[in-house]
Amino acid sequence: MKHFILGIAAMAIASLPWTPAAMASPDGLAAWDKAFEVFSHPRCVNCHVPDDNRPRWSGPNYGRTAQFHGMNVRAKDNRTEAEGIPCSTCHQEENASFPHGPPGAPHWALAPVSMVWWEQSSASICGQIKDPERNGGRSIAEVAEHVAKDPLVQWGWDPGPGREPAPYSAAELVTFLTDWEAAGAPCPDDS
Repeated sequence: MKHFILGIAAMAIASLPWTPAAMASPDGLAAWDKAFEVFSHPRCVNCHVPDDNRPRWSGPNYGRTAQFHGMNVRAKDNRTEAEGIPCSTCHQEENASFPHGPPGAPHWALAPVSMVWWEQSSASICGQIKDPERNGGRSIAEVAEHVAKDPLVQWGWDPGPGREPAPYSAAELVTFLTDWEAAGAPCPDDS
């Protein structure tokens, strides 16, 4: 009888889903889920757009569907100017003082195409954040440092009047990334 029970237990264990996500630390996945709440928020994805180079306006104040940047602005491939006019022409180093005025921060630009987050899944963004070839050549610790120190990233939590800030805080996102890395940086399974 003992061997029968052990055999049943072995079969049950063998049938468990041994995918990387199933073996991942629950704490690591919980930390990633919080980081993904930030990365997938309109304050972040509106500038982490695909290769159409079109910044978006989305979020609670913009209706049910995203809108493209006003005046049909489309960035050039360098993602720092549109039709020869630098983004900094309208986007100064500080936010405009009136609701929905031009937001501002130093070195205003779209994120590189390799860092697209617009309409990407949690697993997709997770893989990208871990991949130096798609995250600006950074380790996870360096991504966390980028969040903590880059003034354009910091803008996400101080987006100016009339805009919802990214959830949590930059310091909390740094903690989520640090905890996620310490747990082995597991990514969710999209299946």
